[in-house]
Order: sequence, then C-alpha cells, then structure tokens
Amino acid sequence: MPSEAASAPSRYNGVAIALHWIVAALVFAQLALGWWMIGIPNEPPGQQAPWFNLHKSVGLTIGMLILVRLGWRVKHPAPALTQALPRWQVIAAKANHASLYVCMLVMPLSGYLGSSFTKYPIRYFGVVLPKILIAIHVAAALKHLLASRDIVFDWMWPRRAPAARLSEIKP
Repeated sequence: MPSEAASAPSRYNGVAIALHWIVAALVFAQLALGWWMIGIPNEPPGQQAPWFNLHKSVGLTIGMLILVRLGWRVKHPAPALTQALPRWQVIAAKANHASLYVCMLVMPLSGYLGSSFTKYPIRYFGVVLPKILIAIHVAAALKHLLASRDIVFDWMWPRRAPAARLSEIKP
C-alpha cells in the first residue's frame, strides 16, 4: 500500500487553483465591501439595501464555492507537505487551513440564518430566497426524493405511493 506522501500529487490541479483564487478574491472583496458599507448613512431610506443585498449574494456565493471546493478536494487530494517542515508547522498549517474552511462556511450560513429572521427578504442577486424554515423543508424533501430515495416524498406527492415501498418504512 503506497504511503500518503507517495500517492499525493506534486501540486494542486487547475480547478483547485482556480477555486482558491476566485474564493480569495471574493473574500477580500467581501471584506472591503463590508467595511465600506458601515459608512453608508441610514437616511434617505433605501440607499443601504442594494449594498446589503450584494454583500449577502457574494457571501452566499462564497459559501457555495467552498462546498464545491470541498467536494473537489475529496476526490483530488492536496499535495503532501514537505518533510523539510518541522512537525509544528505542519500541524499549524493544517489547523489554519481547517479553520479557514470553517469560517468560510459558518459566515455565509450565519448571515443567511440572521437574515431569515428579519422583515427584509433575502435576495440572491435579485432573486428572493425562501426563509430558513421553508428552505429546510424543501431541502428535506429533496433529500428524501434524491438522496434517500425512500417513500417519505411519495406521501405528499399527488399520487398514491406504491404498496411495495410501504414495506421500506421502519417503525
């Protein structure tokens, strides 16, 4: 069985590199936009909304790109860290990398959740997104339809569930 270092590529592939730099550019743009937005006056009403909607849209895009990046990473391992690095630096690099991923997932999710409990709609580049409870419900329905492929989705679909699938339900 080959070692992890022997099976790891010598460098990141083009997709991983592109995703890295696209996300990096978006994160820096998002930080700059966020700092700039602090100075937008509250009066007259409505002048903040387009900028906050843009900020939310970019944040959600970053979150989705991080999910794509993680999915890509599962199938395409990272290059092995050089053995010339001291062990503490390898541990620090891995911890830093994991922390960045957590932040880039938690920030868009917390922004979406926070926005779900305001009177304002959540807009993704102009498209109104559902509030959190509706989004969870739709996600759960799609999970049962596409991932689990169980009978739960059939219960609410406007047709009768096949009798053979009723036996799949566990009490």
